[in-house]
Amino acid sequence: MNNTRHNSTGVYKSYGLCLRLPPKVHSLGLWENKDPFTYSVPALEVQMVVIFALTHLLHYPLKRLGIPKLFSEIMVNFVSFPSLPFLSLIFLNSEFQIGREFSYFAGIILGPTLPKKFRDLTKRLFPIDTQGVIGTLTLFGYMLFMFLVGVKVDLSVVNTTGKKAFAVGILALMVPFLVGNMTSEVLLKEFIRDKDDGSTASLLFVSSLQSLSPFVVVAMLLKELKILNSELGRLALASALSSEVLGITLAFTMNTLRSFMEDHSLSSALQRIGLIICFILVVIIIIRPAMLWIVKQTPEGRPVKDSYIYSVILLILLAGAFSHWIGEFPMLGPFIIGFAVPDGPPLGSALADKLDSFVSGLFIPLFMTLISLRVNLQAIDLSNPYAISIVVLIIVLFLAKVVACIIPACICRVPFKDALALGLIMSSKGIVQMSFYSFFRDDRAFNEEAFALLVISTALASVVIPLLVKQLYDPLQKYAGYQKRSIMHSKQGGEIRIVMCIHRPDNILAFLNLIDISCPTKESPMMVYALHLIELHGRAHPLFISHKNHQNPEESPYSGDVVYAFGRHERRHKGSICALAFTAISPRKLMHEDICTLALDKTASLIVIPFHRKWAVDGTVESEDFELRSVNCKILDMAPCSVGILVDRGRHQGDLSQQQQHRVAVIFFGGSDDREALFYAKRMAKSRTSGIGLTMVNFIPMVCEASDEEKKLDSEVLNEFTNVGGEEVVYVEEVVKDGAETALIVREMVDEFDLIIVGRHWGVEFPQTSGLKEWSELPEMGVIGDILSSSDLKGRASVLVVQQQKTTA
Repeated sequence: MNNTRHNSTGVYKSYGLCLRLPPKVHSLGLWENKDPFTYSVPALEVQMVVIFALTHLLHYPLKRLGIPKLFSEIMVNFVSFPSLPFLSLIFLNSEFQIGREFSYFAGIILGPTLPKKFRDLTKRLFPIDTQGVIGTLTLFGYMLFMFLVGVKVDLSVVNTTGKKAFAVGILALMVPFLVGNMTSEVLLKEFIRDKDDGSTASLLFVSSLQSLSPFVVVAMLLKELKILNSELGRLALASALSSEVLGITLAFTMNTLRSFMEDHSLSSALQRIGLIICFILVVIIIIRPAMLWIVKQTPEGRPVKDSYIYSVILLILLAGAFSHWIGEFPMLGPFIIGFAVPDGPPLGSALADKLDSFVSGLFIPLFMTLISLRVNLQAIDLSNPYAISIVVLIIVLFLAKVVACIIPACICRVPFKDALALGLIMSSKGIVQMSFYSFFRDDRAFNEEAFALLVISTALASVVIPLLVKQLYDPLQKYAGYQKRSIMHSKQGGEIRIVMCIHRPDNILAFLNLIDISCPTKESPMMVYALHLIELHGRAHPLFISHKNHQNPEESPYSGDVVYAFGRHERRHKGSICALAFTAISPRKLMHEDICTLALDKTASLIVIPFHRKWAVDGTVESEDFELRSVNCKILDMAPCSVGILVDRGRHQGDLSQQQQHRVAVIFFGGSDDREALFYAKRMAKSRTSGIGLTMVNFIPMVCEASDEEKKLDSEVLNEFTNVGGEEVVYVEEVVKDGAETALIVREMVDEFDLIIVGRHWGVEFPQTSGLKEWSELPEMGVIGDILSSSDLKGRASVLVVQQQKTTA
């Protein structure tokens, strides 16, 4: 059947797309009408520019208040700006003629709520003939968005979801749904007298939509709050995923029942169910193996072929057409196809790279704005029992969902404030609800009044919920320990627990060498937690993997080199070293959460993190990772134990365990950080068979100040160190008058030692370092660490900058 038709005005209509051509275009081939809004393409371009510009202009000041972008995309149709002269040109016709009143309100935004003279302007900007074009374009963008959601979600997480998250997810869906239905029955029986206007079905749809906790909405909120991989964030994601699986099942069942009630045909409903089951089987049996084959055909570290990417995109379009053909939402098919794509690199990441930027940056703001553009505030009549019923139902469902999340969380010993924050997160509203509002409005499931109230409630929730969660949940609070977790306060001669953070392959050898220099023994063993950190890419949620059960590195889907290297080192030093490998996949900005959480759970005494600069063998700086530097600074601020930054110069040849002797120096000025560094060196010196040549350089000011508590502690530590004795332990005192003399001596040490250990003591002034702070470029390294890690200092010594635990309650 040909769905294209032509009329005398030159308008072509096909599947909702409108292409307006001038009457003489067929005979002359000319565009005679100069008004750009006569043509679909110029009108589409102008509409996209206006919506995109105004959304970002509104969001720019609001984001500083912590208000998410969703609010800007909705409210862009309800508010007005003072004059925006550069946007006024968009509304001008070809002769640049415009009314005087527009010069004062050049940026008044669009919507049926505006006064009539501005509604006329809106109608000119959004002609009826062009609304189908931008509507179809944004619907296509939303279809791609749902596909990307399916790509980023790892369904295997559902199998590993704990009972706590499963209980929260199920109750968060079922309790509001049941409470909403009962409330609807009460309102219909006692409050709404006129039930002939579809009120019954409308309230039931509102109950169903408000009961949902879409995974993508929860994930976007957690990302906005920067708690995606916090303890609360992981619980919320797992709960939302459990709720999503059940919600999709219920939505499909309800849609099928609705279709049966409308068509009154059992065979039609069974046919739809059969087609969807067949489609899912095709995805499982054919499409999923094909995706895995693509991954196998792609060499490690190489990009996926463009032909494979184009094939997947074509498959998305076919799945959308199939969904529409069987009477389902067009995005259902692409959403299911997304589940078949292996998340993460190489295929999932490649698709996210190619599609995510323009889908999330362009299509989704357009989609959200066009939905809210249809809101008519004048349709709301709060004296109407129907409108009051909608408001009451929204409030009741919100409270029911919050309570349904709090009760199981508290039973599972989650603190009440965190449980309340969890309930608010699970009650958040976003793009999924907005899309359902629009679809059900088109199906006349509820009228303009209900549609306006639901959109307004979503806008309010998008503002209030993030602000309340920020007040209730502080992810840093859990790192404030009530006990000292440092090398100095650990049991002397006992086990020491260290978390080593691996970002690059070259970090592995550097950390193994540090373990060897630390000289663990059977009497004083070392427990090493090797944490491989991978940037979250092509996934919707972070992942934390323990490789304890992966004895064979080839069985591990991630971090095979890390598992093998540390496992081999453990076997070589059996009894003195115990190593466990972990993988954390999370955004770079949130990696510090995984590191600090692991250190907290394992009661570690030290976190060792790599320096952000990478040196070449010739001593030059090969690269700098400023995002890694930001992660390091966050760890120094919030770590639940001591922290060491390892500067690996890359000058060592092979494995240091094969050398006869390691030359280590400790630089001492005083203070808690230097005492921590000295205790770490003291563990090395106690091993009589270590082969460690340890030198402690104590910088003494020329003019001694009055003694205080800190100096007494320093003296006690120094006395303990000098009593260790031994031919391989050297104690040196250097009397200096200022920082310049200190810097000269420190610079001469870089070619004499394999490792130099120094305290950070940033913010603490010593006479021995006076004047150096003004020249420091890297505050996280301290003044001495900054000198030793300087890019113009080409020495052979690696550096360990130590900060004693400072995050205590």
